[in-house]
Amino acid sequence: MSISHLDSDVHLTPRIWLRMLAKREQKRLLLSVVWGVLAGGQTVLLVVGLAWVIDQLVVQGRPPGSLTTIFLGLFVVVVLRSFFQAMQEASGAKASLRIRQYARAALLDKVATLGPVWLTRQQSGALATQSVEHIDALDGYFARFYPQLRIVIALPLLILCVVGWLDYLVAIFLLLSAPLIPLFMALVGMGAERLNRDQFVAVSRLSAHFVDRVRGMTTLQLFGHTKAAQQAVWYATDEYRRLSMRTLRLAFLSSAVLEFFASVAIAVVAMYVGFGLLGYIDYGPSSSLTLFTGLAVLLLAPEFFQPLRTLSQHYHDRAAALGAAESIVAILNEPDVVPIKTTAPTVANAMIELRNVTIGYAGRATVIEAVDATIFDGDVVVITGESGSGKSSLLALMAGFMAPSRGECCRHPEAQVAWLDQTPCIIQGSLADNLRLAAPCADEQAMTHALRQAGLGELVRQLPAGLDTPVGERGVGLSGGQSQRLSLARVYLSEAPLVLLDEPTASLDATTEQAVIQALLAWAREGRTLVIATHHPAVMAVANRHFICDAGQLIEAAS
Repeated sequence: MSISHLDSDVHLTPRIWLRMLAKREQKRLLLSVVWGVLAGGQTVLLVVGLAWVIDQLVVQGRPPGSLTTIFLGLFVVVVLRSFFQAMQEASGAKASLRIRQYARAALLDKVATLGPVWLTRQQSGALATQSVEHIDALDGYFARFYPQLRIVIALPLLILCVVGWLDYLVAIFLLLSAPLIPLFMALVGMGAERLNRDQFVAVSRLSAHFVDRVRGMTTLQLFGHTKAAQQAVWYATDEYRRLSMRTLRLAFLSSAVLEFFASVAIAVVAMYVGFGLLGYIDYGPSSSLTLFTGLAVLLLAPEFFQPLRTLSQHYHDRAAALGAAESIVAILNEPDVVPIKTTAPTVANAMIELRNVTIGYAGRATVIEAVDATIFDGDVVVITGESGSGKSSLLALMAGFMAPSRGECCRHPEAQVAWLDQTPCIIQGSLADNLRLAAPCADEQAMTHALRQAGLGELVRQLPAGLDTPVGERGVGLSGGQSQRLSLARVYLSEAPLVLLDEPTASLDATTEQAVIQALLAWAREGRTLVIATHHPAVMAVANRHFICDAGQLIEAAS
């Protein structure tokens, strides 16, 4: 199964996805169950051993010194119990960590596969919450709940066998009372699952809401809407608080249900043992009750319900995991972007070939249709048209960021692509970190040359840290023109034969605009293939071919 989609033939649901994740670490999770059952077995030995020791001291009148070997054995049992519990937690934690690492990689890989076009319709705050908090919410499910769900079957059966050997009436009573607890837990848990789902939706919405307001703080201040934005964030956080409290109340209710039925069952066992020892009950094995058997079954009764208690404590983890998984599988179920064919176009010397291509978006009208066009090696092509006519969509299609609704887009197999947007992507890091996005193995000399070609050589020489100068996300610390030039340097560094540019001179000052045009001329002289969406006359003058997007059609203008 691929890391981006566990099984492309299966429509994932939260439960299916959690089961498939569990299968990846099935051995470690099973080992956690084995350690848990062994720890419970030591508890049974300890309880029965203590009951026997008390019977020997009180009823048989044996001196404590004669039981030294038994006391040492009980001490060893306590040590083994602690060791098995530690191993159970370590195995569960290791399995959970590996599962979460895989799940996060699968989510990020899927987001990368869906591409920039899909990302423009998403909120970055919500995606960040899903990749961090929602993935971490799976921890309790795999580390604690999943192993305990198996332990809760095996360990009570072991205790039931021991209790049946001591007194079968108590075993029958425990067997009759046990199903009531998971039944009521399930009824409460269904409500908790729904509330957790709403809670995760609320926190995603809150994250996106907060990030959007922070990014737009300058605009909000200019128009005097900061107080209104603050009030909106307050309302969103208060809604999240109320959902969290409702979820916690329901979680506490499930624990209260378990404690009530367990306490009633243990109380009945205590009454049976007490009346049996006093001789008021003479049915079945009650007439032969001794201090040892009575005390043993009385001490084992709480241990019989202890795995269920532990499961109840972690039942909230299950609801949290299902709520988190629902938002994640919604992304994993998104249809993959079908990459453009990297087979050689049928036309000789062609870099890109569009055959009867139609571009559209779900829920929207077709943007452009029936496009037949060929971009040859070394062409400098400009695409013009009104806003929304399909220029950016055509570039995204050629870059492989989206698939056509119909038709085929074939690109030369060796045609690496460099992309230059009007809003360059600058990551938080150094200048060198941003340049290495295009060429990870580039040395300092190559990066310096690329910056000089983009007109940033003098600026870098004046910076004390040079290429190690830090810049913020979205180019914080750089002017708009400097950010655009840094993007130009990346294209220089990539040496990609196919360069796609979306409005590269929009909103630029005259100096930076001239640097962009000079770069276009330099790339054209190098023999690179350029496809440019633009309205700028100086850029159009560089081109040897001109396409116009008009009324859903792509028309090549006469040269």
